[in-house]
Amino acid sequence: MTRSVFALLAASLLLTSAAATAAPAASTDYAARVARVLKATPLIDGHNDWPEALREREGEARWTVDLNDLSASKIRYNTDIARLRKSMVGGQFWSVWVSADLPGKEQVEQTLEQIDLVHSIAARYPNDFAIARTADDVERAHKAGRIASMIGVEGGGQIDGSLSVLRSYAALGAGYLTLTHSRTIDWADSATDDPKHDGLTDFGRKVVLELNRLGMLVDLSHVSEGTMRAALAVTKAPVIFSHSGARAINDHPRNVSDDVLKLVRQNGGVVMVDYAPVYVSDAYRRWSADQSAEKTRLNAPPFGGLDIGQPVKAAADFDAWLKAHPAPPVTLSQVADHIEHIVKVAGIETVGLGSDFDGVGEALPAGLGDVTTYPALLAELMRRGWSDADIAKLAGGNVLRVMRGAERVQAAMKR
Repeated sequence: MTRSVFALLAASLLLTSAAATAAPAASTDYAARVARVLKATPLIDGHNDWPEALREREGEARWTVDLNDLSASKIRYNTDIARLRKSMVGGQFWSVWVSADLPGKEQVEQTLEQIDLVHSIAARYPNDFAIARTADDVERAHKAGRIASMIGVEGGGQIDGSLSVLRSYAALGAGYLTLTHSRTIDWADSATDDPKHDGLTDFGRKVVLELNRLGMLVDLSHVSEGTMRAALAVTKAPVIFSHSGARAINDHPRNVSDDVLKLVRQNGGVVMVDYAPVYVSDAYRRWSADQSAEKTRLNAPPFGGLDIGQPVKAAADFDAWLKAHPAPPVTLSQVADHIEHIVKVAGIETVGLGSDFDGVGEALPAGLGDVTTYPALLAELMRRGWSDADIAKLAGGNVLRVMRGAERVQAAMKR
């Protein structure tokens, strides 16, 4: 080996050593990387039930309660302004959910009250929130240091079979409609109820096209797989799943199968991953079913149960069952697994975040207990090798692209 070759090898080793010394500080400072990403790209959560939680827990006080810091409240909330600010949230679809068991007109009335509440919160805290309807609105709010506030109507029953009601929601700023909630309705099948329509009826297909015309997103969380496929076949615009997971990891009917994930990729849509343990963990889903069965076994009025007519004994026996059968742990890492599976099947353009905060009670994965934890999830994915560019797509870039896609379809349908 010549002296010149030795010199080249030595120089190469020095350069490699220098690069190895410099690289870890940049690549492992996850907090700084997350902060840079979220400064440039708004973090957008597809689903938060805070308005409904305030309505249920505060009653009429929801119009005046101080929302800056609820962490010390006797009533547990996952959300308040201070915690949203701490995690650099840039945009939020606020769910305006009402019970699918209510009569149609009552669902409409309560939906209007919830929309009013979202507008009221933005008006009360103009330095923190800005109502947003378009992708440009979101980016303007983000640049101004405000949290872009979008509205999602979480159930097709909330339009009471009327396209006029749907148009009214759009005029009030609603950005998406979830085609069903927990119940099958007159025009669409739910994932958690008996199917009646093999997906969508003719009116259901009209609803999808009207959503396209209005520039509202078609949300396929909560719907049956038949409804997913039917909606994807008819829509002209990209769809969203505002809060769903990967069915290959947890075979819950609320989650999205690999076959449908591939259709979402073709559609250009996005699946925003839910944190609810029953959708995240197969073990937790099975435990939850066993828990419900045990409660019924002990006390199922009016026809039977081991402890029927003895509510104190039933409660004690159920507590004993819970101690003997603790809930399986559910973790932030498992949520990251759902995200990575969706990317593996459908690509990095097809994934987002849809926490379901303030909609799942006390049960949340370890490490994802409230709205301060988005950076922790993003950092976990960075540890798994994600680039900043891909983190930006997950955090909000993909949702903004879908919103712009729906806006282009709206403009074309107007023409």
